[in-house]
Amino acid sequence: MATPYGTLRETPALARGDGQHVLVVAREPELTELLSSTLELAGYRVGLADSAAEALARVERHRFDLVVLDGELPDVGRLDGRRTAALAHRPPALVLTVCDSLPGLLRERGPGERDYVTKPFRMAEVLARIHVLLRTSVPGPRRADGLGYGDLVLDDARCRARRGGRSLDLTPAEYRLLRHLLANAHRVLSKEQIGRYVWGDVRGGNAIEQLISRLRRKVDRDAPALIHTRRGFGYWLGRADGEP
Repeated sequence: MATPYGTLRETPALARGDGQHVLVVAREPELTELLSSTLELAGYRVGLADSAAEALARVERHRFDLVVLDGELPDVGRLDGRRTAALAHRPPALVLTVCDSLPGLLRERGPGERDYVTKPFRMAEVLARIHVLLRTSVPGPRRADGLGYGDLVLDDARCRARRGGRSLDLTPAEYRLLRHLLANAHRVLSKEQIGRYVWGDVRGGNAIEQLISRLRRKVDRDAPALIHTRRGFGYWLGRADGEP
């Protein structure tokens, strides 16, 4: 079934669930049907809500493993940090949003693990991002103010990064890449691993090289290099004297 968001046939075997309970929060019938049908086919149990207020009520009563949220809902502001902080369990959330709404959405994100997919999206990407959010968190160096390495720090609550006293102006893809590198410090990540984490699929051509180059210019400008290339294998983050 073709839709503005993708097709029900875009269900990659690698991104299947294992009975996890997912709450889909969307008001548009076509979007709700696409998400619920695809997730059920992929092995998830699905609950539905058509507003942020209903979603909050359902999360308070039941334990969901993940929430898939349409970021364009009129009352989406009800899910900000002040309202969700009192929840006993805050499931990770995947937010579906248009590019124009992304800056405001990231500024107002509440606590808890979150990710986003921009519209129009492919269901393959949605399934891949869900898989990443649900899997066990990869151990990495943690700081009280976020995920970090030395003077490089990510603030996941606000989707911001800084190195020393310098703020890094990162695109969403650059932010996801830097987060993946930090969570796997001193571990070489292949292009395939990076592509699946950043975009939900494997990118051909020199897409990874260009993304790494842009991020490296921002992170390593006027500071000792932290992002390195292991030729023929991939990329890693850390001090050069701690080479993997």
